[in-house]
Amino acid sequence: MTTRRAEAAALAGLLAAAGVTHLLRPGFYDPIVPRALPGPARFWTYASGVAELTVAAAVAHPATRRTGGMAAAALFAAVLPANAQMAYDWRHRSLARRAVAYGRLPVQAPLIWWAVRVARGRS
Repeated sequence: MTTRRAEAAALAGLLAAAGVTHLLRPGFYDPIVPRALPGPARFWTYASGVAELTVAAAVAHPATRRTGGMAAAALFAAVLPANAQMAYDWRHRSLARRAVAYGRLPVQAPLIWWAVRVARGRS
């Protein structure tokens, strides 16, 4: 497998795993849905899971990889408010939980970079 395909497969796998966990364990994600979004949190949890699975499929397929990679970058940028909500809500939790919540914030930048890299076919 070429490096380019391996990178795309890894990104698709990450997105697919995230999508599946949103659908199977929505209770973890519901509390971090920004309260400013209209409607129930569960809707947004499921919608983001479906979006992640859809984008994973697009990244996995060579014909849609460019579009899928850019959609992945947009998706990673779009979940930043949820990560910020989690960091804020967990600010008084244990040190380990705060580390997880705060650690999610800077991870978005390399994820966006990775998705753009896959979209551009650079490896």
